[in-house]
Amino acid sequence: MSEKDKVLVINGGDFPRSAQGWSKSDHFVQGWTLLLDEFSGRGFLLKSFDSNLTIHTDNPDLTPCFQNTILAWIPSIYLWSVLPFYLVYLKRSKRGYIVLSVLSRFKTLFGVLLWCVSWADLFYSFHELLQSRTPPPVYFVTPLVVGITVLLATLLIQYERLRGIQSSGVLIIFWFLSVLCAVGPLRSKIMTTAAQGHVNERFRFTTFYIYFALIIIELILSCFKEKPPFFSPVNTDANPCPELNSGFLSRLTFWWFTSMAIQGYKRPLEEKDLWSLNKDDTSKAIVQQLSKEWDREKAQAASLPGMLEHKEAEVLISDKKHDRKPSFLKALLRTFGPYFLIGSCFKLMQDLLSFVNPQLLSVLIGFIKNKDAPAWWGFLIAALMFVCAVLQTLILHQHFQYCFVTGMRLRTGITGVIYRKSLAITNSAKRSSTVGEIVNLMSVDAQRFMDLMTFLNMLWSAPLQIFLALYFLWQTLGPSVLAGVAVMVLLIPFNSAIAIKTRAFQVEQMRYKDSRIKLMNEILGGIKVLKLYAWEPSFSEKVLEIRKNELRVLRKAAYLNSVSTFAWISAPFLVALTTFAVYVSVDEENVLDAEKAFVSLSLFNILKFPLNMLPQVISNLAQTSVSLKRIQQFLSHDELDPNCVETKVIAPGTAISVRNATFTCFLHSINMLVPSGSLVAIVGHVGCGKSSLVSALLGEMEKLEGEVAVKGSVAYVPQQAWIQNATLKDNILFGQALNEEKYQNALEVCALKTDLEVLPGGDQTEIGEKGINLSGGQRQRVSLARAVYSSAEIFLLDDPLSAVDSHVAKHIFDKVIGPEGVLKGKTRILVTHSISFLPQVDHIIVLVDGQISEMGSYQELLKQNKAFAEFLRNYALDENIEEDEPTMLEEEEVLLAEDTLSIHTDLADNEPVTNEVPPSRVGCANQLWCVILQVKLTVFWQYMKAVGPVISLVICFLYCCQNAAAIGANVWLSDWTNEPVVNGTQHNTGMRIGVYAALGLLQGLLVLVSSFTLAMGGISAARTLHAALLENKFHTPQSFYDTTPTGRIINRFSKDIYVIDEVIPPTILMFLGTFFTSLSTMIVIIASTPLFAVVIVPLAILYFFVQRFYVATSRQLKRLESVSRSPIYSHFSETVSGASVIRAYRRVKAFVDISDLKVDENQKSYYPGIVSNRWLGIRVEFVGNCIVLFAALFAVIGRNSLNAGLVGLSVSYALQVTLSLNWMVRMTSELETNIVAVERIKEYSETETEAPWIIEGKSPPENWPSKGELEFVNYSVRYRKGLDLVLKGLNLQVHGGEKIGIVGRTGAGKSSMTLCLFRILEAAKGEIKIDGVKISEIGLHDLRSRLTIIPQDPVLFSGTLRMNLDPFNKYSDEEIWKALELSHLKRFVSSQPSMLDYECSEGGENLSVGQRQLVCLARALLRKTRILILDEATAAIDLETDDLIQMTIRTQFVDCTVLTIAHRLNTIMDYTRVLVLDSGTIAEFDTPANLIAAKGIFYSMAKDAGLA
Repeated sequence: MSEKDKVLVINGGDFPRSAQGWSKSDHFVQGWTLLLDEFSGRGFLLKSFDSNLTIHTDNPDLTPCFQNTILAWIPSIYLWSVLPFYLVYLKRSKRGYIVLSVLSRFKTLFGVLLWCVSWADLFYSFHELLQSRTPPPVYFVTPLVVGITVLLATLLIQYERLRGIQSSGVLIIFWFLSVLCAVGPLRSKIMTTAAQGHVNERFRFTTFYIYFALIIIELILSCFKEKPPFFSPVNTDANPCPELNSGFLSRLTFWWFTSMAIQGYKRPLEEKDLWSLNKDDTSKAIVQQLSKEWDREKAQAASLPGMLEHKEAEVLISDKKHDRKPSFLKALLRTFGPYFLIGSCFKLMQDLLSFVNPQLLSVLIGFIKNKDAPAWWGFLIAALMFVCAVLQTLILHQHFQYCFVTGMRLRTGITGVIYRKSLAITNSAKRSSTVGEIVNLMSVDAQRFMDLMTFLNMLWSAPLQIFLALYFLWQTLGPSVLAGVAVMVLLIPFNSAIAIKTRAFQVEQMRYKDSRIKLMNEILGGIKVLKLYAWEPSFSEKVLEIRKNELRVLRKAAYLNSVSTFAWISAPFLVALTTFAVYVSVDEENVLDAEKAFVSLSLFNILKFPLNMLPQVISNLAQTSVSLKRIQQFLSHDELDPNCVETKVIAPGTAISVRNATFTCFLHSINMLVPSGSLVAIVGHVGCGKSSLVSALLGEMEKLEGEVAVKGSVAYVPQQAWIQNATLKDNILFGQALNEEKYQNALEVCALKTDLEVLPGGDQTEIGEKGINLSGGQRQRVSLARAVYSSAEIFLLDDPLSAVDSHVAKHIFDKVIGPEGVLKGKTRILVTHSISFLPQVDHIIVLVDGQISEMGSYQELLKQNKAFAEFLRNYALDENIEEDEPTMLEEEEVLLAEDTLSIHTDLADNEPVTNEVPPSRVGCANQLWCVILQVKLTVFWQYMKAVGPVISLVICFLYCCQNAAAIGANVWLSDWTNEPVVNGTQHNTGMRIGVYAALGLLQGLLVLVSSFTLAMGGISAARTLHAALLENKFHTPQSFYDTTPTGRIINRFSKDIYVIDEVIPPTILMFLGTFFTSLSTMIVIIASTPLFAVVIVPLAILYFFVQRFYVATSRQLKRLESVSRSPIYSHFSETVSGASVIRAYRRVKAFVDISDLKVDENQKSYYPGIVSNRWLGIRVEFVGNCIVLFAALFAVIGRNSLNAGLVGLSVSYALQVTLSLNWMVRMTSELETNIVAVERIKEYSETETEAPWIIEGKSPPENWPSKGELEFVNYSVRYRKGLDLVLKGLNLQVHGGEKIGIVGRTGAGKSSMTLCLFRILEAAKGEIKIDGVKISEIGLHDLRSRLTIIPQDPVLFSGTLRMNLDPFNKYSDEEIWKALELSHLKRFVSSQPSMLDYECSEGGENLSVGQRQLVCLARALLRKTRILILDEATAAIDLETDDLIQMTIRTQFVDCTVLTIAHRLNTIMDYTRVLVLDSGTIAEFDTPANLIAAKGIFYSMAKDAGLA
């Protein structure tokens, strides 16, 4: 090439001069072109780039030089650049190898053929050299490069096979690029040949065709996946997750999830349909890794001070760094960081891609303006927009997948680490936080990490996006952008101020909500007492008062929210307005054309997201850091020293030895030796350290000095029996294998046989949390049976006899603990208060104030006449022999037990079945749709009624207006941009800006009003629904509460009301917003390019299907997830409370495994839930991307009739639609899931109610009952429909002032009699008259408020003492003090600083049981009606209290009719008459003396009690 030619080329001799003239970049291109030209040789090849050939033509083509160099090298450059990273990845992949398959052989074969073809070209070039035709260098280089690359690809195919890769993304992309880059040359070769009529270079032509065919085959083959690897760890799962074995494309589009989506659509998903977790997501793998990193971190922190101390110079530093705490954050980063970073890389790609479409939009608008441009430009732009959008979608969802999976793993890891820690912390550390707080660490704090992960990348991505957007905006509009940015920046503090205020409101509202739920919990717990006392109105008022405050705060929050919605919707508009206004006003020359306007609008839309997210992410980060501190603090607590109790070395013949031991609690200088096989009793006053001594032997107490040795396995029965939420049988076996004989024996000796007959499922009865459906005595016996079954060598029994009746205690002592019991020959340590058993033990240890004061046998200690003798004298008086009843449940409890069985299925509280498809009817899908739609619509209609139908219509109307205004503003803008430019300026800009501003602000105003109205409607609905529910629950008969677990009712008041308060309104807001946005997009696109209407139908059908599949499946996955979540926390709180038992029986590992299993079960439904969102996202966004494609395409097709403004408008609308479509589906799903709450509350607001409280015109006289006469006339009653009668045809008469004792064996119907008097149970037939008035004819409150009862279990409510005595404020202070004095509480109450306003805690926990019983007595004294019913406490309350109550009744209620249900006969021996009931009928009714003389049932009972 001559010098002259070169100069010509540089001057652009071959280029048509473009209007712009030259720029630097053109020179650069020129220089580069020169180089390539040299390289490709200047024979028949022209040059690498020719704009006439490539761009300014209707039939474009690439120059041969470009085809042979750059285009041919792209795939090779790609493959070689990813190779190092990929090899590292393959080296770490351990999945076994894949057997050589036909597929693999073919891939390899074609790879080798490709290499041959490429090198055939190379050898052909050498052949030409020999023929002395000199081919250009490119003909040597390109075939060489391509040949080596395909050879590399072929080797990779085999290496991947050996590393167990079933489908290779790297190679799919490589083959795809190769095909893409070969399409151009193929077309141009065909065109050239067609034009010339003959083939130029026959050999190269042929090899190229073969090459092209082969790469297409390779691409197709690489899309298929190989079989699963051989020798990979055998997958024993019944239902493995298809993700592991799915191909690259399937993973990219989440196609592998489709099977579950279809399944969920056909029928409701169940537990068994869920896939098992991937190995990397299981608790086992994650927790192990996290624990390892945390231990490493702790070790480093511990070793740090040691390293520093040597260096004198660093004294100062070492002082500071001395207390470096191990950082949990570092452990988390090491464990989860690398995986998360992959997601971050995707995010970076997506961020960069999101700026391509606005640029393409600007090119498209330019193309529409330029009428001479060749049409293919437009099609290319439309195609590029589509490709770019699709890429963005795919990449974004990969990023989300990585983030969510990281979040999920974080939660698993944190939960697991906390669980393991909770089993190891010391008791003092445990005391520093309540069980609730520890459970919160697991639920709330771990959840925060999970939520943060999703948007954590925004920390760097938001600034990046903001920077890029501003850069492009500056290029478009110059400095006027700053005006818009200023508005945005000003909105940030405004938004954050709103956020802070909202948070404050949230906290306040949470406070009200908590107190309301706490009160409801107490009300439901004591509902029977409320009914007996007729106190419902007072409590109903209290609840409504709290609710009023709660709604007040909600309303304020709603005002704020509508303001922030206004800010969020108007922000982009305000920004655009200020920017355009400033731009147009600054300089006359500044013309606002379509390109500038719409490109900047789409950039402003990109800006909106990061600007809004950034403050949110930062506040989330702040919250999470608090959580991190809390978790770290918990994980840094001291752990129990596993070696504080020596288990190996011990003197022979001794089971337990303690020498000079002192423990953290007040046990000090303890010395004791317990010989193997002996029975040792530990006695002492309350609080002298008996239980602590047992804990010390278990290694639960921190030892300060001395040594403790315990030889052999240990069984432990704690003072408060710890019962698991499992079957009775599992509670006893406690993880040991079943040995039927031994098991039956354990049941027998622990007196559990009779209980099993009563329990509905025998030993398979599910026991509720904390043993809720067992009585105290039964719990204690189950706990004892667990110890007996464990056949350990040492038994530590912490007062197991206190919770059972005295005759059962005797049975247990004789059969289990005593010298003749099953455990004889084992070492037994028994803490006890029962003196009667002391003579039979081998040794007695007496504790006084944390020290052993004396030890020896019973006889020895009696002789010494010290502390022990005094202890005996104190307690001997109370040892009163009680009535000997067989150990069976009180009838009430029997009923309870039947019902609590269902508690488990209900705690999870599934939705009513109406919403789910009945499985049998999959075939008749059409009918089904109708059923589902009807249900849905009725529920929506119910909600609309609660909101108010008029308001509902107003809201929809406002939304229509607001979108009309928005469209108006944008149409006006597009019209403005089309205004002709005269002398470089546009006219009437002032008016243009004015109208634009007016329309935009109108939209903002409408947004404000509509979100406001919606919020108000939502709150009024919440008020009405809650009030109806509360009203109904106070009027519901007692039988409902006996059969429905409290948890289920509370769930209605907490979860469902929360959903109606706080979830449904914002969801509806979002739904309406996205729905109308999508609608307006369609309207705008159709208006500008009517052709678009054609594609709307297929797209809508596709969208509808995806949406239905998603909604059905995701809703069930959500349900399964929430059902499987609560067991994690309940199992955890159970573990925390039973940690000492678990450790004593050495079951820690088993419990950790159970916890892991529960977490995995939960993640099994959570993971498909995440994936379903990705699956949906990709499909819906694909619909959105198609809308972009068609909007652009039709704009190109109809460009002659369109102006630039309209195109800009329709495409910029299309670019936004994707997000709206995606959110619309999500919101539909949310709405359908949550609207169920309305239905559930409705369901419970319409349960049957009891008789009216007050019947107008039927009220009894003021002083009724004046005499106190009772008459039962042929009276029968049953507990509930369908059950047997409990009282059968009773006839009896009681005169005014009589004292009647009611006795009978358990189940005889004693308690039922009281319930009938109060009409808690309504008569099956017959009637009761009081003073001649039929009680069935008057209002319930009229009846109940005129009778007085002292119930069996004293129920107190949290609140002041005065409120507990007199909730209606009917009595004066004097009267109350008088009642307290008579009930012997005056001393206690007057000693309290707040006197009558003494706060009782929940359930009266801060009063002793005896004091609570006395409070009930005081209530009775205050009321003092003519009829008193006394239902004696079954459990032995301390005898002192009992005597006080009896004494008071004898003196204060002399002239009243008293009915006493007696369990201890000595209390009723002096009554007027005694009624003996036997299985619901009257057996005997006479004076006590006559009954004893008659030698009937009463006589035998009295004889048992030693009274006859």
